[in-house]
Amino acid sequence: MKICERCRGQGFMIVGERTCPNCDGTGKTESITLTEARDSDIASLLQEGSARCAVCNGTGRIPITEACEACGGLGREYRCIVCGARLNSKADLCERCSRTPLVYILDKACDTADLVVGSIYEGSVSGLASFGAFVDLNENMRGLAHNRYLRFRPEVGEKLFVRVKNIAPNGNIELEPVELKEYHVVTVEKDLPLTKTSDLQKHLGKIVCIKGEVIQVKQTAGPTIFTIADDSGTVSCAAFERAGVRAYPEIQGDMVVKVIGEPTMRNGQMQIEIRSMKQLFGGEATNVREEIERAIDRRAEPFDPPLLIESEVLERLRPRMRAVAKEIRRAIFKSKPIVIRHHADADGISAAVAIETAILPLMKEVCGPDAEYYSYRRAPSKAPFYELEDVTKDLSYALEDQSRYGQKMPLIVLMDNGSTEEDVPAMKHAQVYGLEMIVVDHHHPNDVVDQYLIAHVNPAHAGGDFGITTGMLGVEIARMINPDVENKIKHLAAVSAVGDRSEAPEAEKYIKLVEDRFRVEDLKKIALALDYEAFWLRFNEGRGLINDILCLGRLDRHRRIVDLLCDQANAAIEDQLRASMGNVKSTKLPNGAIMNVIDVENYAHKFTFPPPGKTSGEIHDRMCKKYDGKPVVTIGYGPDFAVLRSRGVKMNIPQIVKELMEEIPNGGVSGGGHLVVGSIKFVGGMRKEVLAKLAEKIGSCEVEEVPSSAA
Repeated sequence: MKICERCRGQGFMIVGERTCPNCDGTGKTESITLTEARDSDIASLLQEGSARCAVCNGTGRIPITEACEACGGLGREYRCIVCGARLNSKADLCERCSRTPLVYILDKACDTADLVVGSIYEGSVSGLASFGAFVDLNENMRGLAHNRYLRFRPEVGEKLFVRVKNIAPNGNIELEPVELKEYHVVTVEKDLPLTKTSDLQKHLGKIVCIKGEVIQVKQTAGPTIFTIADDSGTVSCAAFERAGVRAYPEIQGDMVVKVIGEPTMRNGQMQIEIRSMKQLFGGEATNVREEIERAIDRRAEPFDPPLLIESEVLERLRPRMRAVAKEIRRAIFKSKPIVIRHHADADGISAAVAIETAILPLMKEVCGPDAEYYSYRRAPSKAPFYELEDVTKDLSYALEDQSRYGQKMPLIVLMDNGSTEEDVPAMKHAQVYGLEMIVVDHHHPNDVVDQYLIAHVNPAHAGGDFGITTGMLGVEIARMINPDVENKIKHLAAVSAVGDRSEAPEAEKYIKLVEDRFRVEDLKKIALALDYEAFWLRFNEGRGLINDILCLGRLDRHRRIVDLLCDQANAAIEDQLRASMGNVKSTKLPNGAIMNVIDVENYAHKFTFPPPGKTSGEIHDRMCKKYDGKPVVTIGYGPDFAVLRSRGVKMNIPQIVKELMEEIPNGGVSGGGHLVVGSIKFVGGMRKEVLAKLAEKIGSCEVEEVPSSAA
């Protein structure tokens, strides 16, 4: 039975109009029935002498109707439950099928309320007694076929056709075996109104029906746990076959299903004890998916708080930041795993932790208290781009989780990396497996990456530069995802600004925003502690340690760990510089800039803090003090790489890399970064040629006036 599409369930079609005989087309009448009239009609009659005609509702016209030919005036299309033939009356069977007996097979969720006395059901003999045979009609209902009805002694496990003779008030079912040569089989499903997962609290202990999408399948040592999402939320559904045995093996992730079961509370969380679960197909499944998507789209709409500071660039970036926030919220509400990949420095860590702090409470609310352990992962990247090593790990974990737990492929959020051409090879790998990717970065962007992304935020898109750090962007996006965390994370923008040595106006504003809690020296210590701890954590997220360093936990522990890490980091830096500074060679370039170079492979400690990039940065700081007021470039090079730091020289490192690739085709040149801070890779045998050409290009760059620190 379904609603007639032609008349939309009315049973008639409007074919024209005629004049209302009650009011002769005026729409007014001079008399009304007091028991049926509205107060406004009575008032109109008393004041004006006429009232609205109740027959035509004041229009003066009434429709001319004819019975709908498609449904015969029934408003519904009734079809035979056996052969599907169309019926001309409200019946279950067509004339041909009604000549053959019907045998009903009961779904697991059916109970005595679904039995009809006199109907025939298929059952299975579950036990024998001296007075008769016990017959299971489904897993939850058992009846007795008394000896007086048995013509032969059945065997346990044998299938029988039985007619329901009587249902006693205490629930006992009296059955009579029947023999059939010809019959039709019909499956009976329990007819229940649809319940939303958000309303399950009202139906504890009752049998309910929900429809939704399977988000995850998790096999435990006992039951199988299915996570089902509808348009109002998610709920865990438990089915038990045998200890550790997969229940409903035909049900997989992403399927749309109908679940009938009993809502209960387990460990403080709602759970449905499944009685029956079936996959939905065709239009019914499509309708459920569309309802879920519409609901998620509404719930995923991000908040729109004002920016923490005034910034034209950030204001222009607001639509892109909202797009990122919406995609992250959408992933949470769809119970889609999230992986945050970030550069392992103060800026990348601050940005990633800001987003992490915003999304974890939402994940727990939507997917349960343990969602952060199986639906979220934060992973640092040593390089300032998404390496093949990174994507290989992410794909490996994702495919394993998909195989073991039926999880969806995750959303990859790249922070402080992802904007450059170096990210493309890894992105191509991710695209093969359908990974959706988002980038929040401040490295100089390459438009080629956008084809692999669903959202991309970079200050360069709004006329800004690397001075607006990823941490600043991350904090603003986190507030759009979950504004409740604002006071907890707003200092992370200042940490990233200090850590990346931003000189943008926005950096000063974010630092001033938190000056009541953190002095500039405090922020510098936090940034140094992050860099030092990240070096030893390597590829580990170190959530507890990082949270303590960033003052997201106990204040006393934050102070102690930051002081300790800074003391150790400064000691390591001083030890490194004692070995390195005497081997720095300085040269004045044609443009007046002072170029300082050092072989960090041979004149610096290896495999310890600070690494080559940090070592080059510390040397650069000291050379800037030595040549105060002059443009300075520092190059720390190794067998196959060079790290660049610059002050007062208008370089464009990504552009220089492109030119080197063209001019030294056998040099194997690659690299990138910011305009004046970056790294270059090359083959070891061409180091001399690459470094010589690099120095030549730096010497031809325009320099700008550098104010003296004394001034």
